[in-house]
This record gives sequence, structure tokens and C-alpha cells, in this order.
Amino acid sequence: MKATFLGTGTSQGVPVIACNCEVCQSTDRRNNRLRTSILLELSDKTIVIDSGPDFRYQLLREKVKDLDAVLFTHEHKDHIAGLDDIRPFNYLLHKVIDVYATERVQTALKREFYYIFAETKYHGLPQINLHSVNNGEDFKIGNNTITPFEVMHHLLPVTGYRIGDFTYITDAKTISDASFEKIAGTKILVLNALQKEAHISHFTLKEAIEFAKRVGAETTYLTHISHNLGLHDVVEQDLPANIRLAYDGLKIEL
Repeated sequence: MKATFLGTGTSQGVPVIACNCEVCQSTDRRNNRLRTSILLELSDKTIVIDSGPDFRYQLLREKVKDLDAVLFTHEHKDHIAGLDDIRPFNYLLHKVIDVYATERVQTALKREFYYIFAETKYHGLPQINLHSVNNGEDFKIGNNTITPFEVMHHLLPVTGYRIGDFTYITDAKTISDASFEKIAGTKILVLNALQKEAHISHFTLKEAIEFAKRVGAETTYLTHISHNLGLHDVVEQDLPANIRLAYDGLKIEL
């Protein structure tokens, strides 16, 4: 498996519009963070988890030439807004894209992209096959077993995904023992870490580090990062050796 971080920023991205803080004004490209999304190139399939408002640019930047499926974690705009940008794969590759989401997220997709699901179709619509995700129930994409599990974004359920020894979690504040059992033993963990200060619906840096230590993965990559976390190189200096800050364009192989 090869993973490419398409975006590692929070809902506003970094830099934040009109912000003059040192992170937003930084010339280090690792401090420039588009909305959170990740590309996974598996043995027989290419998938993304979430497609936010920056999805088109992210695919162009990484020169993505193929896509089989989109998995959604939850329905917030910074995670679903780019779904329409799958259309080139439909028409250049003659592929219908599989989309996986819980029933609640499907309701949001049908509201936001009503024209995809309308009875009257017109030329150029995105072509998708919609599949239901039930947290706790494995499903297959090609030869790959996907394990979805629930985490909580304050009061909103969010779906995390485990594929083999890789686990991806975003927008988490609390994770139940039942979900932890799905995560335990993973070798590569991707986990949200919004900022250092307390937040009602996201892990802080300290909380993310504590959870990562509990999981004990070989390497943990932190994502969904805001400008409030601080400068990339400064924050990394104080992290445990096996915990890193992800950044846009980072590629890892399992």
C-alpha cells in the first residue's frame, strides 16, 4: 500500500484567509495545509478517504490518473464538497466510481449533490455507485478488507477506517473501547490533532499523543491540523520519535 496525504488541514485550511500569524505567513510549504484527504494505492484498487473543497487541485498536484472508490468519514463540508470532481474519471476512464458512506452521510450527499441522484439525468453528471457503510461490519473493495468503526466528533458520529495494518481517523474527540479493539495492533496510524488548546470536538496535540501511545503503532502521523498548532518544524521537535506531523504531499509506503 502507498498512501499520499492530499491535504492535512482543518476546515479553514492553512493559511487562514486574512490571518497574519507566523504559521499562516510561513514560507515552509509544510505549513500550507489544504482540507484533509488521503489517497491510498492498494494492490488492485485506488481509493481516497474524503473529498473536500480542494479535491480537484489535490488530484492535479499529485497527478492522480486513476480512482476506484471514495470513502467518506462524515458529512461536514470540508470532507464532502469535492465529490463532483470525480467526473473526469467517469468520462476519461469510462468508470463508475464506488462511493461508501453511512446512511446519515448518504442523506447529506443526496442533499448537497441532489442532481446526481435526481430521476431526470443530464449529460455530464458524476456517475457513482452508492454503498452503505455500517460501522463494525467489514466490507471489501477488490481484494481489500475494509474495517469501519465509529469515533465521536463531539456529538457527531464519524467513521474511521482500517485497511490491513493501516488505520485512518479524523475529526475524533472520543473513541470507545469497542472501536479501540478495531484499531489495536495497527502498524501505521493516522490521527487528527487540531491544536494545543482544548477543543470541544477534536483531539488536542496532547490527547492525540496519548491515544497514539495507547495504540502503540510503529508510526503515527498527525493530520487535520490548524494554524493554532504552531510551526511544523517547531512542533515536530517535541514529538515522540515515532509520532510525526503529516504534511500535504507526504508519501508513505507500507
